[in-house]
Amino acid sequence: MRAKHRRSALRTIGFLSPWLIGFSVFFAYPLIATVYFSFMKYDGFTDPTWVGLKNWRYVFQDSPFFWPALSNMVWLILVMVTLRVAFGLGIGLLITKVRTGAGIFRTLFYLPYLAPPVAATMAFVFLLNPGTGPTNTILGKLGLGTPDWFNDAAWSKPSLTILALWGIGDLMVIFMASLLDVPKEQYEAAELDGANAWHRFRYITLPNISPIVLFAVITGMIATMQYYTEPLVAAKVASGVIGGSGQHFEPGYPDKSTLTVPQVVYNLGFQRFDTGAACVVALVLFVLAMVCTGFLMRRRSGFMSAED
Repeated sequence: MRAKHRRSALRTIGFLSPWLIGFSVFFAYPLIATVYFSFMKYDGFTDPTWVGLKNWRYVFQDSPFFWPALSNMVWLILVMVTLRVAFGLGIGLLITKVRTGAGIFRTLFYLPYLAPPVAATMAFVFLLNPGTGPTNTILGKLGLGTPDWFNDAAWSKPSLTILALWGIGDLMVIFMASLLDVPKEQYEAAELDGANAWHRFRYITLPNISPIVLFAVITGMIATMQYYTEPLVAAKVASGVIGGSGQHFEPGYPDKSTLTVPQVVYNLGFQRFDTGAACVVALVLFVLAMVCTGFLMRRRSGFMSAED
């Protein structure tokens, strides 16, 4: 019996070995190494030396970038993720109601999502240029305000949000698939009972698509915690530092308003060669992602119906 159980265990491990190898190489080892280096002074060239909690104190007490980046991350999660989910759901609802030309609208809304992030961000910065951009020219002719957009700390994050809403095609497709899967019989029964459009959405559509809403919120939150390319490119283009060797650029222009936590990790680890402090920030980001995801999963009853 022991030999039989041993063979069964070895067979199970053999089937699991691809996942075990991938998990060990790409998750477990990097995580353990990150924890290890967070207590070390290491610049990537010399041997690491033990410094205890010095890196942690530096990040939480002395770093000029960590807390502004964390504040920006919270703002983007609360505003950008919420608006993306609401906007994607709204566009999905509209297209599912279109009788003719739905394929054309579906394509038009999805195409921006396929645009390369760097090219799309650069185009948006030029469109929203406060001096020469067509957006402010049109707003000025209409007698409306002309913000400085990416050159103003108060408008830089809203500008990034507009860019994120422009590339809403991924969420639109996901929500459309879930909306088309809602049983039509439930809508017909609700109409016979005299339910209006809001009641049909509140009591039929939303409970049926609640797992997809939860999925969109969690994946959007994690993606925002990893937000790097768009704010960095926007800050560089808006500040005039768009390329060339030897140019030094501190992330977060203007006034740290576009600074994100992944930018802090890169700045500390690859520009300042402070690997220990970069590992501390990476661990904080990892813990925050796990805690927020766990909280949303525990509170999934607010998104999902009782039957789920």
